[in-house]
Amino acid sequence: MSKRKITLDLHPIFNKGDKIDEALYNAFDEAIKTKAKELEIICGKGSGQLKKRILRFLDQKEIKSQYHRLKKDPKNYGRVFVYFKWK
Repeated sequence: MSKRKITLDLHPIFNKGDKIDEALYNAFDEAIKTKAKELEIICGKGSGQLKKRILRFLDQKEIKSQYHRLKKDPKNYGRVFVYFKWK
């Protein structure tokens, strides 16, 4: 099993909706392919709209079924952690 952690920084594309979804799907694909243990998504603090978009993405049925749990960083509002459990 991989102990690998993947980090996705969305700062450079925060205002490009189609690129955000593409980056999220690609990060999930990479996590699954490499059996990563954790995916860190950096959305920044800002107005909170990007984080809401990320949480909506993560709440989709087909996405939610792929990860084990989700954690919002209590010390840094601009980060979300997605954890995977592989058999």
